[in-house]
Amino acid sequence: MSKYTSFPEPGDDHNPFQDPSVTQHSSNTDYPTLDLYNPFDTRAPGPPPPYEATPPSAPPPAQTPPIRTTPTEPRNYGSYGTQQSAVNATTADLLRKQEELERKARELERRERELDSHARGTGSSRQNNWPPLPSFCPVGPCFYQDINVEINQRFQRTVTIMYYFWMFSAGTLIFNLISCLALFCVDVQNGVGLGLAILWLVLFTPCSFVCWYRPVYKAFRSDSSFNFFAFFFIFFAQVILYVLMTIGIPGWGFSGWIVGLYALKKKVAVGVIMLLNAVLFTAQAAMGVVMLKKVHSLYRQTGASFQKAQAEFATEVFSNQAVRQAAANATASAAQGAFTGAR
Repeated sequence: MSKYTSFPEPGDDHNPFQDPSVTQHSSNTDYPTLDLYNPFDTRAPGPPPPYEATPPSAPPPAQTPPIRTTPTEPRNYGSYGTQQSAVNATTADLLRKQEELERKARELERRERELDSHARGTGSSRQNNWPPLPSFCPVGPCFYQDINVEINQRFQRTVTIMYYFWMFSAGTLIFNLISCLALFCVDVQNGVGLGLAILWLVLFTPCSFVCWYRPVYKAFRSDSSFNFFAFFFIFFAQVILYVLMTIGIPGWGFSGWIVGLYALKKKVAVGVIMLLNAVLFTAQAAMGVVMLKKVHSLYRQTGASFQKAQAEFATEVFSNQAVRQAAANATASAAQGAFTGAR
């Protein structure tokens, strides 16, 4: 035991488990162990069974760790033809976008030149382009209209919808004339309605363009309060007329619901045509109310007011050459009359 009372030498690799007392104890196979002895087993009372050493199992084979190597071959990202087609597609897309941007830049430059020339008021005045009449027609266009140039981008959609709404109103009046003509073919007593339908088509189509579409166009073009108020007044009366068209009072020349139901009793085909016209009149009245509210909401955002409308009206009146000439003549006549009376 003196061997374990002091620290062993560094070179001494003595194993303390090789002591004779330890090896003698481990070699005794008759010694009971807890793995084999169960004190709670009452089936066969007696001494514990002798110890039986289990044969040592073979150690598992050592596994060599996998050797990580850096791949020397490049990855295959696709064939050369696939890569070349992708590059060509990307180049074509970029060229297409570049051409589109250049086209938009030229269009913007053209609009800027037109706006500058219009603002300077030089001799290069714009040529009228509406209505788009053919060159051989003896009557030329009466107005200049270009929504993309003259109207702010914020209001272009609204003005475009109003233009298409005017076209829809004109088309509805044409269909109304066809409906009244069909009713006249089955009922000759409806000659007054047919005549009035022709009159409404000839009268309302140009008047609606001049009286409410052009004011709303000029109002959004130059932020004119006077044109806004002119549009509201005239278009409100137009909406009321649309409601009367929808009702279809007999003898008024409108193929509304009342006249359509009456024609349905005369002949089914004519009644269907007139009821279809009544549906168009109904949609026209509903669209008129919606656009009136839409323009009014935009009018409140532009900063227009009744005072500005009065000032613009006074400026337009006094800047008119005919009005100034009439005022000068009236003043001269009044002065001459006063001078004659004084003598």
